[in-house]
Formats: sequence, structure tokens, C-alpha cells
Amino acid sequence: MSIKKKNNKLINENHEFEIRKNKFKKICTEGFNFPNHFQPNTTIKKINKKYITYTHDELYKLNITVKITGRIIKQRVMGKAAFIIIQEIIENIQIYVTEKKLSPDFYQNKFKKLDIGDIIAITGIIFKTKTEHLSVYCTNMLLLSKSLRPLPEKFHGLTNQETRYRKRYLDLLSNKNSMENFIRRSKILNIIRNFMHINKFIEVETPMLQNIPGGATAKPFITHHNSLNIDMYLRVAPELYLKRLIIGGFTKIYEINKNFRNEGISYKHNPEFTMMELYIAYSHYKDLMHFIVQFLQHIIYQLTNTYNIIYQKQVLYVDKPFQIFTIEEAITYYNPLIRQKNLTNIKKIKEIAKSHNIILKDNWSLNKILVKIFENTTENKLIQPTFIVNYPIEISPLARKNNQNEKLAERFEFFMGGIEIGNGFSELNDPIEQKNRFLKQNNNINYKNKVPELYDMEYIEALEYGMPPTAGLGIGIDRLIMILNNHTNIKDVILFPTLRPITQ
Repeated sequence: MSIKKKNNKLINENHEFEIRKNKFKKICTEGFNFPNHFQPNTTIKKINKKYITYTHDELYKLNITVKITGRIIKQRVMGKAAFIIIQEIIENIQIYVTEKKLSPDFYQNKFKKLDIGDIIAITGIIFKTKTEHLSVYCTNMLLLSKSLRPLPEKFHGLTNQETRYRKRYLDLLSNKNSMENFIRRSKILNIIRNFMHINKFIEVETPMLQNIPGGATAKPFITHHNSLNIDMYLRVAPELYLKRLIIGGFTKIYEINKNFRNEGISYKHNPEFTMMELYIAYSHYKDLMHFIVQFLQHIIYQLTNTYNIIYQKQVLYVDKPFQIFTIEEAITYYNPLIRQKNLTNIKKIKEIAKSHNIILKDNWSLNKILVKIFENTTENKLIQPTFIVNYPIEISPLARKNNQNEKLAERFEFFMGGIEIGNGFSELNDPIEQKNRFLKQNNNINYKNKVPELYDMEYIEALEYGMPPTAGLGIGIDRLIMILNNHTNIKDVILFPTLRPITQ
């Protein structure tokens, strides 16, 4: 939009705002006080579902009176009669309004002063027009809330992406697809919880505010507790608390809640995001791989009645064997010019990294570089459901070592649609080794002295009471919903994503 058009649009909106404010002042002097006594006896959705197949004559004989509410989204006034469309969530219905039914005074001085966006209550009789359009013949009308600002032009909807994220309420009002997207998100979460219930998991809740930001190496958000006079941290992961519960005797638990990481923002990263973490006692990481297959099959079948989902014009199949690669195998499979033998040579691997514009740090090990090459060259090519296994132990501080190779962890990451969805491993339950790894991890991380201690002594003490063999899995709910709702940006599946403040 040109600057001139943008300025004209702003002038028009401000002018409309002033007109509506004056209307509002006038109706307030006449006694309007945002009434809240009206009680609907049905919904627009129920009316549309139940009576859509009835004929004009059948509805006339039934003479059904309904009481409904909704927001005006369209008006067509024709002298002494008018049609308006009101909307409730994603459903709408036509209302027929006449001067004869409402009285000339009400029709001319109240109904005609209503604006698109106003929320009203309607009492009326269900009927069908001559063109068989299901409608309600209004016998009484009540203004419930006045819309002082004009809504986005309904025909085109709200198309500016930045505005859609900042003013989600307008996005939901203007774009039916957006409302359906978030209704579907709620449905997916219900399906997930139902699946966990069927499989005998217990849902638990653990602290969001933590004294030590444990469970992941991400940079935390820092806050201050005034009463205790201590710094606290928004959690980066619930892992260490959930494993305390396994130590305490639970055997199958999960939590769906927010994590917070004070790091970058991208199409797949939001500083505040929803994760599901689950833990199963007397299990290992291969059990979790089997769990993910069943988990996805259940969700996708409940959503689509099939075992596949369309994502960005590609069909993703969860009823076929999932791909399994090591990191090296995946890199060389999807990048034929890279030879696997060069990934084990520090000099060669640095050359490969530089050829892909990966900026290296002096203290990076071969395995750190290997993972960066994987992330930069391969991750987005893992479209079909794929497990990447055999992660280096040095980047898996909470995972158990592989019995055959102590340099590797019993760990996998799960990818679909080119995005990492899950991370699972056999949990390290040796308290002495875990303490040593924490101390090593703490020495390698520098938060400019803002986080004085990352070593969770209380967790080590809990481990010393004995934790059974356990497998743990984290699933990024927002990313999963991106795939299931066919979105490529995480902001489209989070109602209020993190955005830079608008400068005044």
C-alpha cells in the first residue's frame, strides 16, 4: 500500500471512529449501559445445522422462536426493511428486519444507527426466504455492545500479516480460516490428552518459576522475587522436576505447558512455546520411537480419518515405516557431495562447514561442527517422518550412554516436514556421572555472570535415592500443530506470538 493510500485509509478510519463515538455518546444519554441480562436459547451453529434442510413451508408451520446473539458483519437496508448478517464464532446467519415488526421509531432511530461490528441480541422466528435462504425474522432487537472502531473490510479480510499477529482479535473476526485454525489447535490438544489418558499417563504440573534453569542449555529469562529477594528463572524445560516425580514413584507422566528460552525468533522459534514432556519408567529410547509412531497415527487418524496429512503440497505418511538415519548418514544421503569419511576428520569437517557458510567458534569440537552441518544442510530436507539417532554424548548431558559406544547417547530427534518435532532419550540415572556432567556443562556455559550456578544439587540428591531406568520425550506442540494445520510459520499457530514493540 502506498503512503498516500495508507494516510487516506487512516484519515477515513479516524473519521469513522469520531462518528461512532458521537453515536455512542448519544445512546448513552438515552440510557444505554451495556446490558447483560439477555440469555440466548440456542446458537447460530445449532440453527444452521438443524434447520438447513427444512423447507419454507415446514418452517412456517413450526413457527420456531429463537433468541440468539452475534456481531453484525454485513448490512443491506432497503427503505422499511433490511437484511443483516450476524456472526458467532465462525457461523453466521441472515436476519430480516422490518419497520413493521420493530415499530417505525425503533427501526429509524435505533436499528438504522447500528454499525458493522456492533454486537446485538435477536429474538425472532426461523424462516426461509423465497430463494430458500435460512434466516431469522426479527421480532425484537437489543444492542449489547457498540463497536467504536470500524472492522477491517470484510470481503478482503485482514491481510496484513504483521497486523494479524499484533491484533489477533481482528484476525479472528475477519478471517474465518484463522478462527478455524485455532479451534483445530484446541481439538488437537484434546486428542493428545485423550491419547495419553488411554495409554494410562498421568498429567502433572511442575514449576514455571525455577531457582535454577535446568533441563536444557538454552539461555533463560531472568526475573526477581521481591519477597524472597532472589533472582528466579522462567523455565527452559520441566525435565528435572518431572524426573523427580519418577523418583517419587510415578511411572507414566506427562506435562503440556509453556517453556521460555531467551534466544532467537524465527519461523520455527518463539521465546514462549508449548511443549509436551513425558516420562516412562522401565523403558528406553527405542520404546519412545515406537510411542511416537502410535502417537502420530492416532492424532492424524482422528483429524483426517486417514494415516496421512498434506503439508505444503506434500503428503506425509505415518502408516509407512519411518526413516532412521544417524547424523552422518542423513548428511551424506541428502548431500551427495559430502563424503561420510570427511565427517570424522576435524580439518575436512571444518572445510565442509565453511563451504556452507557456517561460522565456527575456536572451541567447537568435531561433534559440535557435525551437528551444525546437519542443521544447516539436512534438517529442512527431512520431509517424511524421520528419526535421527546416535547423537554425540557431549551434546546430550542428560542422556544415558550407548552400551556399544560410550561416545554416543541413547538418543534420537524426530523430524517431519523439515522441522524437528521431538527429542527423546534414555535418561541418565547415575547420580555421580550426572553430577560430573553438570559441572562440566556449567564450566562451558557463559551467561556473563547473570546465572551464577547451573548445577542443580537438589536434583542430584533426588537421583541419589535411585531413579528406575526411564525414557523421556519432549514434543514441540506448536511445531506439531504447524504440520497438522499446514502452516510454515510458528506465529500462525500461536494466538499471541512474541513481537517487537511498536515504537511510538
